[in-house]
Amino acid sequence: MLLKPASSILTDAVFPRRCPVCGEIVPLGTPGGICAACLPKLDLVKGAVCMKCGRELSDASEKYCSDCRKRPKSFAYGCALCNYDDIMQHAVTRIKYANRREYIAPLAGLFAARCADVIRGMDADCLVPVPIHPERRRRRGFNQAELLAEALGGRLGIPVRTDILFRSRRTEPQKELSPDERIRNLLTAFSAPEGAAAGLDVILVDDIYTTGSTIEACTRVLQRAGAGKVYFLALCIVPEA
Repeated sequence: MLLKPASSILTDAVFPRRCPVCGEIVPLGTPGGICAACLPKLDLVKGAVCMKCGRELSDASEKYCSDCRKRPKSFAYGCALCNYDDIMQHAVTRIKYANRREYIAPLAGLFAARCADVIRGMDADCLVPVPIHPERRRRRGFNQAELLAEALGGRLGIPVRTDILFRSRRTEPQKELSPDERIRNLLTAFSAPEGAAAGLDVILVDDIYTTGSTIEACTRVLQRAGAGKVYFLALCIVPEA
């Protein structure tokens, strides 16, 4: 039987882990760090999914969701852990704005365990977290996508690269923009040094996949920098309308 290091036991005692669903302290020894009563509350992506973005399909006879049928994507395909609902909205909001970064580890552990075969099947060279603007990072103290990438990379043995893709400009709210306008707006927000991704197959990592504009813009920027195939992983994805 493997014993926990003394440092880990001390850390759990001083900084007890909290369940990302209910926010309560998780009893020591709880597998995965999510309360047994809370785990079934997570709306995990399941069943027939879009072959491009990984979104649950409302019509299982289709191969692609309505959005991917309307707007071709540049990335190869993606995978998400949960559907974006009130529970995940609360968890992600607490991570980003209440410094509950400890929620990331149990969710990443569940993601890695549930989707390991899909992720390994991407056979990518590295994970690249979607970057946030330096000003926002200074204010928040961390990039949640980077923490998620590190947690997944550590579990799956995939290196994380933060020296390829950068957020070079802040963007205004995009609610009033069309999908194509959103992508054009974001293409000037991200940058990658010329040749920085040459010959690399890359997995982008982000917290939420909504319209796909951010992942699409990042994919195009990486491909300009020489990337081969680009995939993505998202903690949660907005369900098909």
